[in-house]
Amino acid sequence: MQFANLALAFLLELAGLAAYCYAGFAVPAGLPLKLVLGLGLPILAAVLWGVFASPKAAVPLPDAAKLAFQLAWFGAAAVLLAAAGRVTLAVVFAVLVVVNRILQHLWHQ
Repeated sequence: MQFANLALAFLLELAGLAAYCYAGFAVPAGLPLKLVLGLGLPILAAVLWGVFASPKAAVPLPDAAKLAFQLAWFGAAAVLLAAAGRVTLAVVFAVLVVVNRILQHLWHQ
């Protein structure tokens, strides 16, 4: 069960990047802006994750700050999904993130 939770954490990280990408391409703007946001948002999100939240983060954060960063990162992905018209998907995503983080805390992952 704990391995499944770690796998879910990884899948949620990928889903978060996909949410940033989807939201960028869903903006009601011209193609150049869609390309900039659709490609730029997930790249920026991936860089921020790598710097602050990954296991080998360049800037290791204290546990509470790391949790706050992760919740903000996933929360922004959920908000962007909802803003792009995928409210149900955003809610499911957010619930899975919260459950996953609670289980990670309980299992010291």
